[in-house]
Amino acid sequence: MSDVAVRAFDEADTEAVVALWDRCGLLRPWNDPRKDIARKLAVQRELFLVGCDGDAIVAAAMAGYDGHRGWVYYFAVEPARRRRGVGRALMAQIETRLRALGCPKINLQVRGDNAQAVAFWKRMGFGHDDTASLGKRLEPDE
Repeated sequence: MSDVAVRAFDEADTEAVVALWDRCGLLRPWNDPRKDIARKLAVQRELFLVGCDGDAIVAAAMAGYDGHRGWVYYFAVEPARRRRGVGRALMAQIETRLRALGCPKINLQVRGDNAQAVAFWKRMGFGHDDTASLGKRLEPDE
């Protein structure tokens, strides 16, 4: 079981979280992670969580609830800490917070070539929804 403490993100965590996302392969050139963090802090900041082992941030995730369903974004666990309950502990906190808001369902997106992440989410009780994911940028980050 994980000995990681889950808490709300603090602005002082920014560089550690961006570095974690980089190690986890979540960064893309068209998304500025610092802008994404600033955007999240402006909306439901209590749904931006980090998992800590002492002073080290070993997990992080953003969540949101739009009144219809919850979403999870930027879910990351330090590669060396995977399969030790860290992701489960983080997700348990996200689910608790979303349930408290009345959220009936959670959605998330996983890149199609990330078989390890798909397997994790299936173990967490998520199933494949037969949908197409479409997106449109309203503000370029480049």
